[in-house]
Amino acid sequence: MKSLKIVCLVGACMLGTSCVELDQYPTGEVASDLFWKTEADAEYALNAVYMQARRQFNRDYVFDGNTEYYLFSGNVSTSQASGDISLAYRGGKYDNPSSAYGGNFDTYYQQSYSTINFANYTVDNIEKMLPNVKSEASKKKLQAFIGEARMLRAMAYFRLISMWGDVPYFDKTINDNSEVEFIARTPIAEIYQHLYDDFTYAWENLPDKPVALGRMDKWGALAFRGKLQLYWACWNRIDWPWNSSIAPNGGWPELTTFTADPAASAKAYKDAAADFRKVIEESGITLFRNGEPGDWGKMGECEVLPNYYYLFTPDANEDRELMVGFAHGGVGTGQGEELMRDNGTRSTENSQMWGQPRMEIVNRYQSTITGDFCEPIVGMNPNAPDARTAKNSALNPETYKDRDYRMKATILWEDETQVGLMSRAFDQIRKYRYKVRTGNIDGFGAINADRDNTGYIMRKFVRNKPGLARNEGNYKTTVLRLADVYLMYAEAANEAYGPLGDGGLALEVVNKIRHRGNLPALAVEKYADKETFFYAIEQERIVELYAEGHRFFDLRRWRSIERVFVGPETSPGVKMYDSHGSERYHYFNNTSYENYHRQYIFRIPPSERNKNPNLTQNECWL
Repeated sequence: MKSLKIVCLVGACMLGTSCVELDQYPTGEVASDLFWKTEADAEYALNAVYMQARRQFNRDYVFDGNTEYYLFSGNVSTSQASGDISLAYRGGKYDNPSSAYGGNFDTYYQQSYSTINFANYTVDNIEKMLPNVKSEASKKKLQAFIGEARMLRAMAYFRLISMWGDVPYFDKTINDNSEVEFIARTPIAEIYQHLYDDFTYAWENLPDKPVALGRMDKWGALAFRGKLQLYWACWNRIDWPWNSSIAPNGGWPELTTFTADPAASAKAYKDAAADFRKVIEESGITLFRNGEPGDWGKMGECEVLPNYYYLFTPDANEDRELMVGFAHGGVGTGQGEELMRDNGTRSTENSQMWGQPRMEIVNRYQSTITGDFCEPIVGMNPNAPDARTAKNSALNPETYKDRDYRMKATILWEDETQVGLMSRAFDQIRKYRYKVRTGNIDGFGAINADRDNTGYIMRKFVRNKPGLARNEGNYKTTVLRLADVYLMYAEAANEAYGPLGDGGLALEVVNKIRHRGNLPALAVEKYADKETFFYAIEQERIVELYAEGHRFFDLRRWRSIERVFVGPETSPGVKMYDSHGSERYHYFNNTSYENYHRQYIFRIPPSERNKNPNLTQNECWL
């Protein structure tokens, strides 16, 4: 009887150098004719699909380093991540929105196909088991396993087409490289239908609730189907009011094989709204802690924080707002998330502070009194006599009073405090002050923010409890949560029916999100037109989903990179400053129009094209 590893059937390599990581399947030796007999066998293989998918989706916040509100200093390298838990993100460029970053994601492309190949292998083999299953309960369970694998496969392909447009599509196990070595790119319209079918199968066959932490359920599948349709609506749209560059090829001119269809866009908005509405009204899922803002606490103190902060700690792991995400281990597992390592400081478990807020995000947090934007903050030299007392000074703590509670839960400004953690133990309460890294500040030890470039540091994602090292987080890192569903529904319904159409639910759910920040509700009379309401939705997406990886994809699907960073006809681009008033960054300075195009569609990896002559290149990368 021949003995082989479970993964041998997957095949060695695909798409030239996109080698499938066979060793990431469970490596226990089993006899080939004894495996794929029981539910346990099927679940064993399914767990490997989850492990690979987690590599692809557990660090999405880094993408937002190429947007205007979050700074991520550099690339994800072996020095920034333990083991291979974030392998897909290696080599990507996350620190310069105006660079042609789309040429730096070859690893992500390849790792996406690893997820797909793992899923195909699992689906194919479980399907072979079904004819021999006599128990309806067992059949239903195996179909649910297939649903999970198909959903993970669809998520991987969705990410691929969002970044590269047309990509090779296959949904069967690849046993030999010859099966795909000359495969051509599949049009996104065809892939879209396959993904729709995968999410639909998952919706119809998954359980109402996850069977374990980090597992998929039917409501997450339906929400992802809605998201797919929302993106399809955006790609087919040709009338963004702020962007005339989309003619003549439609809503995605860089993808020259695609012609937008306004009728398809209109239908997709309606269909997306219907899916999201079904999730909202029938799933029974509610916002974390019922969407209540909780307590702000006191200025300069960290013992009490708003509820939004705890949504991004293990306290929320079992909460169903975290609809789609991936579980992580803790001490000694080698499977911990590294949210704190990337976003914390040296004073929190010697973290590396690769990610931090840009000063521009502060101006997005609205007044809890008026519900409107506050006067813009002003960076000031700390040596100025009124630097810490002047109205709207970035160094004056009074500037930050009475603002959206999510601000307190997300960032630290001058003289805010944070729990210090060292060697898995409590250190002391420490105070933050830009460029002060050692010594004492008002009787507190200083926070050592040694990579600080903006005058603000992260509170979101940074634990305030001892017990776990910087790379031992056990938070369920989230790819999609209910708040995102609310806002995507509002966007789709606004385009399909207007702000007050579809029963007025769009305005209602946006106000639920605003309530989390303790903000006044949006007035009906003020947001009765589509464009005004769109900007209100965008505002909530900016602050509610901050540094979760959504802004990066929002700007691209909305054709908004020129709108945000100033188009080539109005260069010299955008300058960004720190809280001391010093210019820190200058993006899209006299850039070429081609550079904008390269932000919207990524380069097919040259290594793949060298092996496969049928893989065409996206035109703006030729």
